[in-house]
Amino acid sequence: MDLMQFFGMILHVDKTLGMLLAQYGIYVYAVLFAIVFCETGLVVLFFFPGDTLLFIAGAFCATGEMSYPLLMALLIAAAVTGNTLNYYIGGAIGHRVFTHDYRWLNKDALRRTHDFFEKHGGKTIILARFVPVVRTFAPFVAGISDMTHARFQMYNITGAVLWVAGLVTAGYFFGNIPVVRDHLTAIVLVGVGAAVVPLALGGIYKVGRRMLSR
Repeated sequence: MDLMQFFGMILHVDKTLGMLLAQYGIYVYAVLFAIVFCETGLVVLFFFPGDTLLFIAGAFCATGEMSYPLLMALLIAAAVTGNTLNYYIGGAIGHRVFTHDYRWLNKDALRRTHDFFEKHGGKTIILARFVPVVRTFAPFVAGISDMTHARFQMYNITGAVLWVAGLVTAGYFFGNIPVVRDHLTAIVLVGVGAAVVPLALGGIYKVGRRMLSR
């Protein structure tokens, strides 16, 4: 298998995890760790699978093909360390990202995340775990915004535990139900909507209240 084929399998891990397990056995744990670490730690890899990976991996734990406690420990560690790396990169680059043209940086995603961060503060680090793309850019923006390391890690660890434990456990109990497995993409989109819609409604409510008070 060449690098491009392997990369393609990673991008469609919801369909290829069984094949990866068959070919690489226990080394799949390292592959999954690397995917989560890169998605949360490197803004250029924001398109890596996150939610679907956790859910499908949980389903394989239910069949006994993977270890539930080992997977949980490794992926929580990957999510925490990935975010931490991203936070330090954001702190190192600082506000230059808004004035320089970096080809590797998605400026639109950065601005959306920055606005999201400005509205919701530190809890963005927790909430963003459940929102693709925002999940990758949130720790980067936290570093740019000079959030203290201690405060960042409090939200970082909390968010990592909730995200990994929630989705892996959901996959463990529901991932092998045929209707769930066959409509996984739609279910993930509904889950993302459930996370984003309350935040959007909260923002609209605040804007409306400010306008009425003028």
